[in-house]
Formats: sequence, structure tokens, C-alpha cells
Amino acid sequence: MFPLNVPNVLTLLRILLVPALVVALLEETTGGDVLAACIFAVASVTDFVDGWLARTRGNVTTFGKLMDPIADKLLVIAALVSLVSLDRLAAWVAMVIIARELAVTFARARADGVIPAASLGKLKTALQVAAIFWLIVLDPSPAWVDALVYVAVAVTVVSGIDFFFGLRRGGDQPRPAASSHSRIDV
Repeated sequence: MFPLNVPNVLTLLRILLVPALVVALLEETTGGDVLAACIFAVASVTDFVDGWLARTRGNVTTFGKLMDPIADKLLVIAALVSLVSLDRLAAWVAMVIIARELAVTFARARADGVIPAASLGKLKTALQVAAIFWLIVLDPSPAWVDALVYVAVAVTVVSGIDFFFGLRRGGDQPRPAASSHSRIDV
């Protein structure tokens, strides 16, 4: 069992919201997009809140370090795949984002320590969340949402390149944290 604290419960909640998001998106019922957008927004907010609570309350756990990034990836990948299946997102966009997320996650898992997220990784996450949210809300997507998607893809690629060049410079050792974040945010 895992240590029962608010950050870990929020991480589990985010994981449990993933199937609800997929059902809300794919059922195509009246109000399904609004429900899916609300689910995605709540799940995305829990990502920020659980990390903040863990750091400020000293509730950083091994479970949280492991499951927080997994929950993040599940949420983003499920949303992307669902949006592709609804023809709201080009498959290549989803594949670029998913490939980067999986590559970085596997590299982090192989590292000898915790590799904290860089500022570029945090920007990447914010752009991905914003792009996915607006793709859920607005169907068909206006030009500004499409532009946001392309910016998110570009920052995703650049942050992946930055991650791997930074990892290679430091060997398999963790890079020094730019801030006091203890949880792994990708």
C-alpha cells in the first residue's frame, strides 16, 4: 500500500479520472465535451496541487515520485489518442508528443537519481495542457488553437532535445534542480 496523504490521493484521483475523460470524449453525448473539458481541467489542476502540497507539507514519497509522472502521462496520452480518434488532432502531432513523453520517462527511470523538471519541461506541460483543453472545448478548432497545438509540439520537441543533451552532459547523474521541487514533473 502507499502512504495515505493528500498529494498521493490527488495522484490516484488523476489516474481514476483518465477513463472518465475517455468515456466523456468518445461517447459523443450532449454535453460530453463540456464534461470532458471539466474532467481534464480538474485532473490537470491536481497535477499542480499534488506537487505543491507534497513539497510544502513535506509529504514527498517514493509512491508520489513514481506515480505522479505516470498519472500525468496517462492523462495526456489518453486525451491525445481520444482526440485523434475523433479527428480533432492529427495523428503525427500525438505521436511526436507521446514519443517524447515515453522517451523522457524511460530515461528518467534509468537515471541514478531524481532528475527534476527544467523550466522548459514545465512550459511544455502547460502548453500541452492548454492545447488539449481547447481541442476538447472547441470543435472544430479555430486557427489560434491550431497555432497553440503547433507551439506545444515545437516546445515538446525542444524540451526533449534539451533533456537528452543535458542528460548526456551530466552522464546519468541528475541535473541540479533549478528550484526546490522534489517531485518529478516531466
